[in-house]
Amino acid sequence: MRKVIAAINMTLDGSCDHTAGIPDEEIHQHYTDLLNSGDTILYGRITYQLMEFWRTILENPSDKKSMNDFAVAIDKIPKIVFSHALKDVDWDSARLSDQAIEEEVLELKQQPGKDILVGSRSLIIQLMKLNLLDELQLCIYPVISGTGLPLFENIKDRTLLKLINTKTFSGGAVMLYYGPGAG
Repeated sequence: MRKVIAAINMTLDGSCDHTAGIPDEEIHQHYTDLLNSGDTILYGRITYQLMEFWRTILENPSDKKSMNDFAVAIDKIPKIVFSHALKDVDWDSARLSDQAIEEEVLELKQQPGKDILVGSRSLIIQLMKLNLLDELQLCIYPVISGTGLPLFENIKDRTLLKLINTKTFSGGAVMLYYGPGAG
């Protein structure tokens, strides 16, 4: 059975604002490797539209190899977008889901293939509530933003997690890998 792996960046004070962190070459490479280890990524509308930025890097490459490599990886991986507002998507590797997230994820988990990645705050919250996450990867930037959306907003039930790995980046960010906890 395929694993569902959620990965997201956040600040020390829990903000998921994508502009608050400082992604460097090492972090771009980490996420490129993660994308290459999966064969599907799930997005909500807002994150999907933010990720469309990487299409511009494909058209006009950066002077940074790590950004170009990430752009290629994000372009290549199939994307499933959950949105009530979008009527279509024009990225060749993307499609709109026609199912509820629970049904889509349960169906994907039964299919052969590599890991299913989740890259949107809203979907992470929904999948946590449904107990459908196998791993949660939190990249904590050494930044206090003072604003932004908290990752764990609207989660009312106590959720136990088990730390399964850590990775420290030279720029000071730390990746914490969590699996389901006991209880």
